[in-house]
Amino acid sequence: MRKTALVLGLLAATAMGAGANAAVTNYKASLSGAAEVPPVASAGKGSASVSVDPATKAVSWHVVYSGLSGPAAAAHIHCGAAAGANAGVSVPFGANVASPIEGTGKMTDAQLADLQAGKCYVNIHTAANKGGEIRGQLSK
Repeated sequence: MRKTALVLGLLAATAMGAGANAAVTNYKASLSGAAEVPPVASAGKGSASVSVDPATKAVSWHVVYSGLSGPAAAAHIHCGAAAGANAGVSVPFGANVASPIEGTGKMTDAQLADLQAGKCYVNIHTAANKGGEIRGQLSK
């Protein structure tokens, strides 16, 4: 009986340890007006790095940009659309969206699945381009 309990305890500890050590996955995107839907004529450009821990669903980001038509009004991750399509906001970056933008948040299982399938993008909006001035599809 004790041996069985010990073996079960070791198996449980091993299983929990494997989940806790899940690898963080990194995604990146190059942001441009040409990637917007519809495309935007903009001198703006940028890059985004997004890291996700699938075990905890924690996401962190680092986004830099320059050359926009004016100050960024909003920035976030959208999920549920491949390149060439639009989707709703999934992960807002908060109120301070001056470059560089850094922060952390959480994703749902559905958002993680979209991210893994290449259906999430980073979008930066300005007053002149309320639908987004520069965008980049996230990929590994």
